[in-house]
Amino acid sequence: MPSNIKGKFEELSRKAKKRFIHGLLGPAAVSKARRWVQIFKSALDECARNLNVKNVVLSKELKSFIEDPEAHLEKKLFIYFYDLLRNRISLEEYEEKGRAAITTSLMTNLRTIYQNWVLSTLWSILAEEYGAEVTYPEHKCIHLERLGKQKLGEINPNLVMHISGKGSLSFFLEAPRPVGWEDTSDLMKAWKLYTALRPDIMVHGGMVLNLIDLNQNPPIKPPDVIIECKELVDWYMRSRDVKGPLAKPLTVEEWRSKWIKGLYEGLADILGVSPSKAAEKVSEQKGLRLREDRVVVLYKSFYKPKRMYLITRAKTPSIVKRHLENEGIVVIDGIGFNKQALKGLAEELVEMAKPTSKIEELSIRLLDEARRRGIKLTSQKLAELALKFAEENMNSFMNWIEKNITP
Repeated sequence: MPSNIKGKFEELSRKAKKRFIHGLLGPAAVSKARRWVQIFKSALDECARNLNVKNVVLSKELKSFIEDPEAHLEKKLFIYFYDLLRNRISLEEYEEKGRAAITTSLMTNLRTIYQNWVLSTLWSILAEEYGAEVTYPEHKCIHLERLGKQKLGEINPNLVMHISGKGSLSFFLEAPRPVGWEDTSDLMKAWKLYTALRPDIMVHGGMVLNLIDLNQNPPIKPPDVIIECKELVDWYMRSRDVKGPLAKPLTVEEWRSKWIKGLYEGLADILGVSPSKAAEKVSEQKGLRLREDRVVVLYKSFYKPKRMYLITRAKTPSIVKRHLENEGIVVIDGIGFNKQALKGLAEELVEMAKPTSKIEELSIRLLDEARRRGIKLTSQKLAELALKFAEENMNSFMNWIEKNITP
């Protein structure tokens, strides 16, 4: 095809896709997406500066969306557009499939943006207000995505922060996720992770470098805190199918059979994995259709965190809020993109931090006592003073060591 004709074709194709998107969503929805992207980008930049990290790694999907929301949505029409031109699908089918692809992509990415805005903003506050520092990952790159190391049988944290005088906090985004397996016995153990309920954010006090504990049910180390985020105005009116723990385990043979039968669509509906990794829907599956506010309560009863928080962008009706609070869930609603509204939550997270070693535990106790007496010390200064005291009282210190060290 001559370059001038190809260029004209691509120009007209893009115009057609753009008109379809604007006709479906309206210009206000595209403008809203661009506005959210700018807010999110600013929050990410601030987070990176406050934590002194090299960069923030996003999922491929979200990275593409925030580069250009409209261009990203156009990509979702690519296959259907060419199928239409080749008469493989009718205009009505194109509209139906295109509508589903565009609305799903937009809603998914806006949800991810708000969830990640909440998390990155909390990290910024912890760094600004409490001097939190990144201790994991060591390469100082923040991952706001589902990490891929579950292929090795682990689920690692997205971030571990250390707060001087308090301890560490480990953050897991959209966990637990499936881990690798080789045979039926492995798959039976890992099955709980395929069907586990996945809250937005889990927080553990201390340094937790692997969330997995297949001997527990659910098969993870119990979280101290769960944070669920809702970006929609009418989130509490929406429902979804929750199959999770009710799903029947498959053998490897059944898995492979269903994989072959439904490579592009199938188990995604059951397991919450992407369609490219899915197989045909299992007829034996059972589930419940629950309203979103009931799902939030289910998370709390299933994982039994010490504290659970619900963050909503819009105001939540008092009757829904009261119901959730009666279930022991702290509702922080109507915050929009207001950073100040998350400071109370950040303060409560600090209280959940735990030391990662006996030395740190002793150090924290001494720092707390010094603080009660009006003495301000850093961990480094405390260590220096303790060693100086031991040196100045050498004989007494050595006698004390001899009494406390077992041969």
